[in-house]
Amino acid sequence: MAKKEKKEKKEKKPGYLKEVRTEMKKVTFPSFKEVMKYTFATILFCAFLVAVFLLLNLLLSVVKGMF
Repeated sequence: MAKKEKKEKKEKKPGYLKEVRTEMKKVTFPSFKEVMKYTFATILFCAFLVAVFLLLNLLLSVVKGMF
């Protein structure tokens, strides 16, 4: 009896590539304008961090030079 119940519960799954194809249809890619906006924001953020660390390094060098 247990074998029959297992066979009934087993359902055929769709193939991996079919699932990937279905999911890829749901994906929305950003427009060129959005990509440029986020790229510019990332570059600005990185430049800001560089400036912060440069100033921190300069400040610590001055403090270290005092002692």
